[in-house]
Amino acid sequence: MRRLIQFLIVLTVSASVAFAAAKLPTWYNLPETTTPAPQSDIFEYIDVAVLAAAMALAAYLALKRRSRRGLLALTIFSLLYFGFWRGGCVCPVGSIQNVTLGLFDSGYVVPATVIAFFALPLLFTLFFGRVFCAAVCPLGAIQDVVLVKPLKVPTWLAHALGLGPYVYLGLAVLMAATGSAFIICRLDPFVGFFRLVPLGKWGQAIIQDGSWPGWDLGGRFNLLALGACVLLVSAFIGRVYCRFVCPYGALLRIMSRFSRWRVSITPDECIQCRLCEDACPFGAINKPTRRKNVSRSEGKGRLAALILLLPVMVAVGGWLGGRVSPALSGRNPTIRLAQRIRDEDAGKVKGTTDAAEVFRESRRPVVELYEEASGIRREFLLGGRLLGAFIALVVMLKMIRFSIRRRRDDYEADRADCLACGRCFAHCPREQARLKRIREGK
Repeated sequence: MRRLIQFLIVLTVSASVAFAAAKLPTWYNLPETTTPAPQSDIFEYIDVAVLAAAMALAAYLALKRRSRRGLLALTIFSLLYFGFWRGGCVCPVGSIQNVTLGLFDSGYVVPATVIAFFALPLLFTLFFGRVFCAAVCPLGAIQDVVLVKPLKVPTWLAHALGLGPYVYLGLAVLMAATGSAFIICRLDPFVGFFRLVPLGKWGQAIIQDGSWPGWDLGGRFNLLALGACVLLVSAFIGRVYCRFVCPYGALLRIMSRFSRWRVSITPDECIQCRLCEDACPFGAINKPTRRKNVSRSEGKGRLAALILLLPVMVAVGGWLGGRVSPALSGRNPTIRLAQRIRDEDAGKVKGTTDAAEVFRESRRPVVELYEEASGIRREFLLGGRLLGAFIALVVMLKMIRFSIRRRRDDYEADRADCLACGRCFAHCPREQARLKRIREGK
C-alpha cells in the first residue's frame, strides 16, 4: 500500500508540467513568408539521408556486429552532426507537434523532411528495436557522453517516473492540436547547448546578426540553466530525459514491443554472472523469475479484477481530464486575449496589453473573438477528457502487465526499455569469448 501511494504521488507530480503558449492569435497579420533557396531543400534531403544511413549503421553495429565501440563512435558523430551542426532542429522528438498540427489544421502543411524525421525512427524501431536511441538521437547522445557514475534507480520509482513520457506526449499533442503551443520545443533542455556553438546553419545566423534564432536573451539563459541541470543529473542517472521525460520515447517504447529483431545480451549460453545487469545504467535488464508459492487462481483473479476495473478507471480519468481542461485552455493565446478584453471592458483591470491594443486597433468585433475562444474551450474540454482517459489507460495497462507472470530462465534485455547501447554484451564474458572465437576463425 505504501508503494502504491508513492506511485500515485509521483504520477500526480509528473502530470503537473509547466508550459507556455507559442502561437499568435488568429487575427494577427503574419509577415510574408520567404522562400528558401533551392539548395536548402537539397541539404534537408541530405539530412534525411544521413538519418537513415545512421540508423541503418546503428542496427548493423547493435544486432550484427555487436560492437559497443562502434556504437559509441556513431553516438559522437550524431551529437556533432544532428546536435551542434544542425542546431538540434528539426528532430524526431519535436516533429510530434508538427505532425499533430498538420492533422488537425488543414491550413498547416507539414514539410516532407519533417514527416521523414518523424516516421523513419519509428519504422526502424518496428524492425530493429530502439536503434535510434542507441546512437543517433542527439538528445540521448549528449546525455551518454556525460554519464560518469551511473546510479541505480529503484525499480518501483523507475516504473512510476516512466509514466512521465506518456503524460508529456498527451499534453504536447493536446497543445499542438489546439494551436496553443509547441511545448516540446520550448522546453527542449539541450537546444541551448546545440545552438551555443556557432556551427551549421544556426551558427551562421548567429554570426551574421548576433541574434539567437527563435529565443530572446532571457529564454537563452533559461534554456542553458535547464540543460545544465538535466546534464548534471544525467552524469549519475543514465539518460534521465530519455527515460522519464521524452515523449517520442513513449512512441518508441510502444513500437519496440513489436520489433522483428532486437538486441540480445548474448546468443550463447547465459551463465547468470549478473555483469550485464551491473553494466546497464538504464535498468533495462530483466532478471530470471523466481517461482513463488502463489496459486494460479489468485493470479487469474487479480488479472480479471484489473481488466474489469479498466473501463471504470478510463472513465474516471476522462472525467478528471475534463475538470482540468479549463486550466489547460488558459495557456491558449486567443482565450487569454478574450479574457483580457472581457476584464478590461468590465473594469476589472487597469491599463491594457500589447495584444489587447492591437486587437482593438484591428476593429474586429469582440463577439467574434468570444465565439472563437468558446470554440477553443470546447476543443480543450474534449481533448482534456481524451488526455485523462489516455493516462488512465496507460496506468491500468502497466498494472495489468505487472500482474501477468512470465517465466524467464536467463537475464534478458527488456524489449521496450532497452536502448540498444551495447553495454550489456560488451561486459558479457560469454559474448566476449564467442567474439574471440569468431575473430580467430574457430
